[in-house]
Order: sequence, then C-alpha cells, then structure tokens
Amino acid sequence: MAAAPSHQEPEHHESTADPELTATIAANLSVVRSRIARAAQTVRRDPGDIRLIAVSKTFGFEHVHAAVAAGQNDFGENRVQEAMQKIDKSTELGIRWHLVGHLQSNKAKKAVTPFAWIHSVDSLVLLRRLEAAAYEQGAVPNLMIQVALGGEPTKHGASPNDVALILEAAKTCHAVRICGLMLIPPLVENPEQARPHFKFLRELRHDLLATGVEPHLLQHLSMGMSHDLEIAVEEGATMVRVGRSIFGKRPPPSQKHNP
Repeated sequence: MAAAPSHQEPEHHESTADPELTATIAANLSVVRSRIARAAQTVRRDPGDIRLIAVSKTFGFEHVHAAVAAGQNDFGENRVQEAMQKIDKSTELGIRWHLVGHLQSNKAKKAVTPFAWIHSVDSLVLLRRLEAAAYEQGAVPNLMIQVALGGEPTKHGASPNDVALILEAAKTCHAVRICGLMLIPPLVENPEQARPHFKFLRELRHDLLATGVEPHLLQHLSMGMSHDLEIAVEEGATMVRVGRSIFGKRPPPSQKHNP
C-alpha cells in the first residue's frame, strides 16, 4: 500500500539561498497554502490531506533551495534530464521528487530511482517498463495514472477503459505501486470551466471503486494548478501541482535555466 502523505509541516533546513529570493518564495508559499486551506474548509475537508507539489520546471536550483528553506519538501519536474541536474545537487535536502510531465517508455529506467512519484503513467507498456526497471534497481516508486480527456488528441493520457486495464495489470506488480489518478485539464480563462474535468476524475475514481478496484490503488487525485487549485480541492484533489504562484512567471525559452 502506498505510503500515507505527510500531513505535518515540513522541516525547515538551514540554507545559503539568496535571502531576497527565499523571502519572496516563502511569502508565495504562504499564500498558496492559505488558498488550499480556505478551499478545503469550504467543503469541510482537512487541509492536511492535500499535498502541495512545487513545480520547479525551467527554474534553477537556487529556486528549489529557496523553497526548501521556506519549508517545502515536494517538488515536481516535467523532464527527466532537467530534473536530474537539480536532484544531484539536493541529495541532502530531504526532497520528494515528482515527475509530473510525460514520460517516454524508453526513459523508464532513468526515472524509477530519482523520482518518488511518477504522475504520468498512460499505458500498459509504460507500466510494465517501470515495473521491470524498478525491480531491477530495487526502487519502489509510487505511480499515478494520467487520464485523457475526450476531444484532446494532443494530450497524453489513458482512456477510462485503459485505466481499468492498467489497474488490473497493477495487481501483478511487485515493485511499483499505483496510488491514484492524474489529470491535466485544458487551460481556461475562468477556473470554474475546469470544474467539470475535476469532477469527471473524481467520479471516475468512484466508478472504479464500485467495480471492486482496491481503494489503495485509487488513494490520490493529482489535479489542480496555480489558476484553478481551489476548484480542484473542492472536487477532491489530494495533490495540487503549483509552479507560477510559487516561483513566479516562467522565463522565456531563451532565458530558461540550463545548468
């Protein structure tokens, strides 16, 4: 069964991070945590049941270090190669790394050890490659199944029927652990427009549980980002993936961090 999320405040680490950057990110984190708490309270949920993942893609290690100094422990990255350059520098910081971007099956071996969570399993092929790689390396990553939205052929994700097949196959896995579902809704101007997509994921979990899927395989819903996290929390998110509201506007492509 997947390890339960930590509901306590993360430990603070002594840091040599830039004081101004640390203060800015600490203030941003405080605002985001307050937003999560208020949204949870409106639907009588415990804010401690919701894990905040700080998505640090395109930002440098100094931003990660500053966030750690401000008490953040969970970080999300989109690309294995970019993440590894940060992970290699952070081995003493107690970070839980989440891969939240698309993972090609041929990169499964590179992902299973550094990432505690992989949110983007979208096929049986990827599940089996992750299982084989994790078994070979002695790793025990937690996996989320990314669910596709109908009518968006450019988005990655498994159809609801394929989700059921992946969950069935997960019963024979010994290294990796399926822990829930993930969804990336379309980017919309009004956050309320994302609600039907979050509701769809919550109801899909309910329907799968009704068919007899074991609850520990569907413990989490990873959904919601900077602009719509309140709606996601109201609809049952247990993980929200927030980048811009913590780290600020992402730099243009020509200025992206490339250590």
